[in-house]
Amino acid sequence: MPDRQPFVPPGTGWPEDPATAQTPVAATPAAVRKLATSARDLAELTARQSVCRTCPRLVAWREQVALERRKAYADEEYWGRPIAGWGADDPRVLIVGLAPAAHGGNRTGRIFTGDRSGDWLFASLHRVGLAAQPTSTHAGDGQRLLGARMAAAVRCAPPLNKPTNEERDACRPWLDREVAMVLPHVRAVVCLGSFGWEAALATLAANGVAIPRPKPKFGHAVEYPLDGPAGPVALLGSFHPSQQNTFTGKLTEPMLDAVLGRAAALAR
Repeated sequence: MPDRQPFVPPGTGWPEDPATAQTPVAATPAAVRKLATSARDLAELTARQSVCRTCPRLVAWREQVALERRKAYADEEYWGRPIAGWGADDPRVLIVGLAPAAHGGNRTGRIFTGDRSGDWLFASLHRVGLAAQPTSTHAGDGQRLLGARMAAAVRCAPPLNKPTNEERDACRPWLDREVAMVLPHVRAVVCLGSFGWEAALATLAANGVAIPRPKPKFGHAVEYPLDGPAGPVALLGSFHPSQQNTFTGKLTEPMLDAVLGRAAALAR
């Protein structure tokens, strides 16, 4: 069994690690804003996202999980760091979710990878032509998004999957800057769950997309055409592919395929 550590040090050989030992680390909300806005490109931005230590509760939780581990993964090393945005640099489809899972992205180092929600999401993305493979099990497994990108509103796994408003707000500059960099290419934004919906509306508004009043309401398969600085952008809602939703039948494979397939069609 490998020696347990609370996180993978940046630049030590983890597949797809965007950071190095020289990547600056944000430790306050002000530092997040400064490092996000000054990032020159997506590579620099994702590197900075992946080493953030701003929110004490989230840092403590993600590292506790990485040390204690789930029994099924007791012999695996855990990433234990924030999960950066991932996918195409010029995406036509942007997918916005809530946060990484404690034993999913927090373990694998890639967003929506290694948990049941990710299994559903990547299988659907592959069926509609937005992912190269039907599965995503770990960083470096050969998976690629095709004309799509994923980002989370909160980059660290939160206890009980519930970040506080303060944690959400502290993390938001990472999302705002990422959206600013990719928005000229984006034609469809898919929001997974109501938290992703609200985060997407806020960051789109911050980046010059006209949001109608009254504000668009979340629902599964809802679609709102928005006017962006570089052209039309469709806002699409989907129930989150959580086990609670998929086990109960609230979200089925055809329902998820319909939303992601619509996004793929708009991208074309």
